[in-house]
Amino acid sequence: MVVCGDDALAHRLTAELRTFHGEQVTLVVPPNERLVRPPVVGRARAASAALLDRMVSAAVGRAGGAGSAGAGAGTQNADGVRVLEAVDVTEAVLAEAGVERATALALVYDDDETNIRAALTARRLNPRLRLVLRLYNRRLGQHIEELLDQAATLASGEGPDGGPDASTTVLSDADTAAPALAAAAVAGTTKVVQAGGLLLRSVERPPARDGQPPDQGLCTLALLSANGGGPGGTGRAGGEHGGEQEPRLLPDDDEVRLARGRPALVLEQVSAVGGAVPDAAGRGGGVAAGVVPPLASLFSRRLRWSLAGLVACVVALAVALWVVTDIGALPAFYLTLLDLFAIDDPAIGQSLGRQVLQLLSGLVGLLLLPVLLAAVLEALGTFRSASALRKPPRGLGGHVVLLGLGKIGTRVLTRLRELNVPVVGVEADPEARGLATARRLRVPVVLGDVTQEGVLEAAKIHRAYALLAVTSADTTNLEAALYARSVRPDLRVVLRLYDDDFATAVYRTLRAAHPGAPTRSRSVSHLSAPAFAGAMLGRQVLGALPVERRVLLFASVSVGGHAELEGRAVGSAFRGGAWRVLAVEGRGDVGPDYVLGAGDRVVVAATRRGLAELG
Repeated sequence: MVVCGDDALAHRLTAELRTFHGEQVTLVVPPNERLVRPPVVGRARAASAALLDRMVSAAVGRAGGAGSAGAGAGTQNADGVRVLEAVDVTEAVLAEAGVERATALALVYDDDETNIRAALTARRLNPRLRLVLRLYNRRLGQHIEELLDQAATLASGEGPDGGPDASTTVLSDADTAAPALAAAAVAGTTKVVQAGGLLLRSVERPPARDGQPPDQGLCTLALLSANGGGPGGTGRAGGEHGGEQEPRLLPDDDEVRLARGRPALVLEQVSAVGGAVPDAAGRGGGVAAGVVPPLASLFSRRLRWSLAGLVACVVALAVALWVVTDIGALPAFYLTLLDLFAIDDPAIGQSLGRQVLQLLSGLVGLLLLPVLLAAVLEALGTFRSASALRKPPRGLGGHVVLLGLGKIGTRVLTRLRELNVPVVGVEADPEARGLATARRLRVPVVLGDVTQEGVLEAAKIHRAYALLAVTSADTTNLEAALYARSVRPDLRVVLRLYDDDFATAVYRTLRAAHPGAPTRSRSVSHLSAPAFAGAMLGRQVLGALPVERRVLLFASVSVGGHAELEGRAVGSAFRGGAWRVLAVEGRGDVGPDYVLGAGDRVVVAATRRGLAELG
């Protein structure tokens, strides 16, 4: 396996492949002056931390060994990871990394153009190579995937699949992490994994009372920490620290029955949705929550009430004229409108009631003129400001304050809007890519540095339901969280933090200071690495569900060739702490007695090691 990248995702992916899947890996990184220390991978802390430390030591020890466009001499350490330094991913660098003999290549640079250029070169060097690209642009990714697969077919001449191994998979770390980040910020929202044609939902159940059986739903996905870590919390992995229990993923029935005082994460529903998006997304339709119909969006509430009052007055005058003159309903309305616009003859010589109604109609007409002028001005102002960012409206409350509208923040914003969650964005960069999305979705945005006084107040943080800090700076996210907690001690806080040790320390400190307020931390690379590793191994990872500081993977697996699956019933296709079969693709709801055949594909929930075992 060859991994090329310039940020934390490359290091996490390397540790994932080596630690959990036992693959031989070559890591291509920029020279040491651009090398960022890789964070510790949450689980298997001792092994993976030692591995990553040796990787960094090997890279730093070769300072100056990289040319301006070439690669330094790679050194293979005791763990089988070869670290190669290179400024640019040229053909010579890829050849030095062994792409011609590699099974798979992951290009996970932060720049889309760098990944595309390297992918085209790698496909030419090895048509059978399994390629995994990190691209933010979805549409471009689809075209590149088709182009590279066509190139593999032409070069190999072995059919439409380009040979037994050749394939191209385009993934986005932002798309992989956004659902988990959004779900962590929304209270009461079940965690959702869109698994092809299946909709998988999980929900936390409180500890069962004495004498009552635990509510397992369809199956129990995890037993959570008994001290309130909750799904998505930051309980330390790799053992019990300070008396804390670590979460138990995919427990068997005996473990669930014997669990006392521990909440559980259970599967609430598995249903076929035919590839459609969930109902929450369908209801949102890409329109921001709180955005009312077009007419109401043009005019203010006060103006709408004024117009409604004038219409009621006209109706009342018409009815009164009908009663007084007994001329019929339609003529009465017609004469009332003529009087309203002052184009009827004076009611000289007519009854007193008719004359009084004519005067009142004229008075209402005078009141109508400024209301119509205000309506025109408001409509023009609405059209003029349609391309401008909205400000948080007065009285806004119960919303999510989203800090950071970069790559990750943009995807999280879209996900929150699909769930019909009201959002206020905060962004320091007026040229941030997420501002266009916020403008299109009519999401209020506050432009300003969150570290400056008054910015979070402008986002109505004192009335917000949750703060979701997803900037690329850990210190900025932490500072925003601490200040928000000083304003609202019970505020739900979700942080994007890179280093697991730092995240654990922050989580425990915030939990101790504010025990009644939920705190969650997320690492984008931590959530994304399993999907990239699965794609490199030829597996289809459908999604990832964070369980405290661990990750539960959902993958599509072919039954053929797996002795653990073939010939077994769905209900018994299970290994405690490793993997569990959830559903059979393309067969709807099958019973637990359905026997798996070689031609079936199943959706499994698995730990990292469990998915490696199924490989």
